[in-house]
Amino acid sequence: METVDSALKKIPESQQRYLDAIYLISKTKKAGWVSNKEIKEFLKVRPSSVTNMLRQLKEGGFISWAPRKGIRLTMMGKKVATRLEQIDSLLRDFFSTILKIKDEELVTSLSCAVEHHIFEQKDEVYQNLKKFIGKREDILKCLEELDDSE
Repeated sequence: METVDSALKKIPESQQRYLDAIYLISKTKKAGWVSNKEIKEFLKVRPSSVTNMLRQLKEGGFISWAPRKGIRLTMMGKKVATRLEQIDSLLRDFFSTILKIKDEELVTSLSCAVEHHIFEQKDEVYQNLKKFIGKREDILKCLEELDDSE
């Protein structure tokens, strides 16, 4: 069975962005179902782009979906999206707490840009971050939780 990290390494950045969007939207829903329109509005893309990406995500086993129906993450889709959220949270903390970047839009932009590329060097990045952060217990705990979730 494929691990979350090995699955994530194979998912293109564009698909990761859609998984992020579906996950974030679904967290605001009682039953977790998301519509094409919500994804379109969240990502500011054309409806045809959403439909094409949903087909790819369904083929990859990351969502349950049929045309003109709601979208829901599969177990693997949710695991991948959760991992992306953990990495994003860690990066946001790094940019805002360690680097003291005050501009929230810049922090969001930077963390988004980096999170999708971090997995190729994940182990090295984690070790370097741990060394750099040093005694920051709250951030170290977050790093340990990421390590333990594998």
